[in-house]
Amino acid sequence: MGSCCTPGHGCSTGTESAGGTAVAVAETIAVADTTTAYAVSGMTCGHCRTAITGAVGALPGVVSVDVDVAGGLVTVTTGGASDDAAIAAAVEDAGYELTGRA
Repeated sequence: MGSCCTPGHGCSTGTESAGGTAVAVAETIAVADTTTAYAVSGMTCGHCRTAITGAVGALPGVVSVDVDVAGGLVTVTTGGASDDAAIAAAVEDAGYELTGRA
């Protein structure tokens, strides 16, 4: 997967980012939270962070998302067991590749 950034460091998707690094979704669930780290390839910039944070953060049961662009890691906290397939699909829909658990 390629970068979404143009050679001039612009965003080739035509969207602007809000600049956040994490999304927290408030849910009241009587289940213990699970934190899982995933290796993701193709991330190069703040827009990548924003795109993945938004896509994964919108999934049901996701409590928070932390994206480490330089390290190629996406750490997801869910209320209960994480759904690897749903998280992989959200990452792919955002234009990146989840290569496995880290």
